[in-house]
Amino acid sequence: MLEDIVSELGGELVGDTGVRVYRMASLAQAEPGHITFVSNPKYLSQLAGTRASAVILGPASKDATSIPRIVTENPYAYFARLSSLMNPAPVAVAGIHSSAVIDPSAELGLSCSIGAHVVIGNNAKLADNVVIEAGALIGAGVRIGANTRIAANVVIYHDCMIGNNCVISSGTVIGADGFGYAEENRQWVKIPQIGQVVIEDNVEIGANTTIDRGALDDTVIEQGVKLDNLIQIGHNCRIGAHTVIAGCVGIAGSARIGKHCKIGGAAMILGHLEIADEVTISPGSMITRSLSKADTYTALMPFQPHDEWLRTAANVRRLGEMAERIKQLERTLSSMQDAKKNSKN
Repeated sequence: MLEDIVSELGGELVGDTGVRVYRMASLAQAEPGHITFVSNPKYLSQLAGTRASAVILGPASKDATSIPRIVTENPYAYFARLSSLMNPAPVAVAGIHSSAVIDPSAELGLSCSIGAHVVIGNNAKLADNVVIEAGALIGAGVRIGANTRIAANVVIYHDCMIGNNCVISSGTVIGADGFGYAEENRQWVKIPQIGQVVIEDNVEIGANTTIDRGALDDTVIEQGVKLDNLIQIGHNCRIGAHTVIAGCVGIAGSARIGKHCKIGGAAMILGHLEIADEVTISPGSMITRSLSKADTYTALMPFQPHDEWLRTAANVRRLGEMAERIKQLERTLSSMQDAKKNSKN
């Protein structure tokens, strides 16, 4: 019932407190028994046509409908918490599958769940309630904090450290060697990567993301960071607390990203750059210099038919020359205007 939801999550309940809901749904698709939400005022007009039994709204929209509603300052965050409440993650069964290979020196905490064909290396240490799903490989000396969930086929290389309450999705590789080579006699000499990857508490990592170990210093993902699928984070990077990064982003080695940043999909950040706290980077942007001020940054050229794009790119290359010509024309025009004024005097 709605009153039970408000008792658990807070908010102000307006209307029938005894209404029962069993599922989250969008405004357009909601049916009786569903609860929906409106976080953007531009969708308020859809409220008149929704069949939902209840809705989550912000204070400014409190009177926008007569159906039962929960009023809260942040409807989107409330929706997220309610969705977690109504759709709890599956509970893993504690125990070790018979096909798992666990080195005798490894330490497992209470109530851990170790799936089929998991490999855990020597001196690895798992805290209480860690879940390792089928086919994952946990390297030697790895430390994993309490309540962390490692999905199927994740690889965590030796000596990496994973915090408490983390979620690491399938196919992720943590702690592979960074891309470090020195050139000698026109050949490449590998630089040993002897740092670690340190992932702090409450970090979530999407599928097939890769985080390279440091060359000397550690690669660090601070607490609360959320990473999407297919992200590449190079060696020695540091990602600040509570930063969110969308899919297909590439971050080159030794870049430092601030706290509470938002990085859009397919953005690229060059190595050794520093990004300030609270920076937003638009999708697809190429960041080629450090950003010292909190702001939104975009580096995009809109798509065009290819022939038009070539002409646009050619014009972009000539901008410096064109700017200089304009300045010269302005100086010439100013001189002509001064001469005209003098002739009148």
